Amino acid sequence: MQTITFFERFEDDILAGRKTVTLRDKSESYFEAGQTVNVANLDCGTCYGQLHITSVAWVKFDDLNELHAKQENMSLNELKSLIREIYPEIEALYQINFQLL
Repeated sequence: MQTITFFERFEDDILAGRKTVTLRDKSESYFEAGQTVNVANLDCGTCYGQLHITSVAWVKFDDLNELHAKQENMSLNELKSLIREIYPEIEALYQINFQLL
C-alpha cells in the first residue's frame, strides 16, 4: 500500500477531520481517486492511519480560494505563503481530496 506523508504539524488536523485536502507538485501526481493509502509524518515516518482519496484534480496557484484554505484548515494567505515556501515557482498544483478511515 502506498503512503502519503505530511508535516507533523498537520497530524492533529488530519485526525480531527479539519484537513481534507493536500496540494502537491507533479512528483506526487500518481495518487488516484478511490485509492486507500497509509498516512504518515514526513518528519519522523510514523504512520498514524489510512486515507481514502475521494478526488484528484489540477488547480492553478492563482485559482486557490477560501474553500481550498478551509479544507487545509488555514487562511488563504497562510496557504499561499506555505505553498510558495515549499514550491517557490509552481503555477499549478495537484489537489488530492481525502477522508480519514
